[in-house]
Amino acid sequence: QLQASGGGLVQAGDSLRLSCADSGRIFSIYVMGWFRQAPGKEREFVAAISASGGSQGYADSVKGRFTISRDNAKSTVYLQMNSLKPEDTAVYYCAAKLGFIQTDVRDFGSWGQGTQVTVSS
Repeated sequence: QLQASGGGLVQAGDSLRLSCADSGRIFSIYVMGWFRQAPGKEREFVAAISASGGSQGYADSVKGRFTISRDNAKSTVYLQMNSLKPEDTAVYYCAAKLGFIQTDVRDFGSWGQGTQVTVSS
């Protein structure tokens, strides 16, 4: 079970850190990803991290601003979001998969409930 938290209402340029706590699986063998879905849009890839944490991947739209990390001892994955923009407004979801980093929504089989991030201009 994946439980995302940390969302909120912030102003453009602010920072937020999202957390996603996992339970019920061997967290350390799963690739973890963050996705987001804005109103009226499809869910899109944001970032992913390998099971060991040694490799990360980012969407071009967040590269250089967002950082994904994980703490396998705490079964938690994080998304540090800096220099937030109004276009980052969305519901953010964490997800898990086995194997290697991929960016397609369909590749991830386990999903959390989402946390709302709203960035005002």
